[in-house]
Amino acid sequence: MTDFSAWTQACQTRMESVLAEWLPPSSIAPQRLHEAMRYAVLGGGKRVRPLLAFAAADVTGATPERVQHAAAAVELIHAYSLVHDDMPAMDDDALRRGKPTVHVEFDEATALLVGDALQSLAFDILASRALADDAATQLKMVQLLAQAAGSRGMAGGQAIDLASVGKPLDLTELEFMHIHKTGALIRASVLLGAQCGTLSDTTAAALDHYAKCIGLAFQVVDDVLDAEAPTATLGKTAGKDAANNKPTYVSLLGTTRARELAQELRADAHAALAELGPPAARLRQLADFVIERTF
Repeated sequence: MTDFSAWTQACQTRMESVLAEWLPPSSIAPQRLHEAMRYAVLGGGKRVRPLLAFAAADVTGATPERVQHAAAAVELIHAYSLVHDDMPAMDDDALRRGKPTVHVEFDEATALLVGDALQSLAFDILASRALADDAATQLKMVQLLAQAAGSRGMAGGQAIDLASVGKPLDLTELEFMHIHKTGALIRASVLLGAQCGTLSDTTAAALDHYAKCIGLAFQVVDDVLDAEAPTATLGKTAGKDAANNKPTYVSLLGTTRARELAQELRADAHAALAELGPPAARLRQLADFVIERTF
């Protein structure tokens, strides 16, 4: 097995090529929209969601040629969410992945359309290639991503987030918000990658529990980094949560307890994989990466 760093780099390089191929070239009409779509997606990002899809695929024997397209669909949904999240009506940020946000580099109307177009393209991808062993499974994959992105998933979590600014939330309420806002798409990444192969009910339950733990842990660490890491390291404006009086794991628990919670979630994620053996090695490594990352 190649080391984790080499594996992540290989997956990231592969995804850059796959995404570049799926995104319309900026040379065709409407050129400005296509240029902005490519600007939003290419040349940056940790690609955590595709990495999770590829790692889950190891467990179910899925081929990379299938997984790369499912991973691209998830990453496009994620990219669209960042474009909209950065806009003045939402979190109003001028920096993302170390460069001006889409609405700053282009304009607000274009940023809205970029998000719309990226979301549509994600479902085009899921419907365009044979990604599962049977049509019923592939239809479930489309449904899974739709639900993860919609009002019962990411969009719903964002709505709760916006409504919670300046309001005290308890831990259960905060967890509910982030299970939707951040966790739903991370869960979808794991399950979509797994569904490209042969997935039993027992394995699906283990992967689902792992994904829920990692989704929450990712947000906990994000909150800690927003409070502690500099803008140059994050590639986005640091300290915005506190400046905007948003409820976070840090504001509720403090930095020390938030870090402890992340470690507990990592342990729970590892435990969920206990019965899956060596094929789950990359998922274990990704759990460690999510907790230990500095950006």
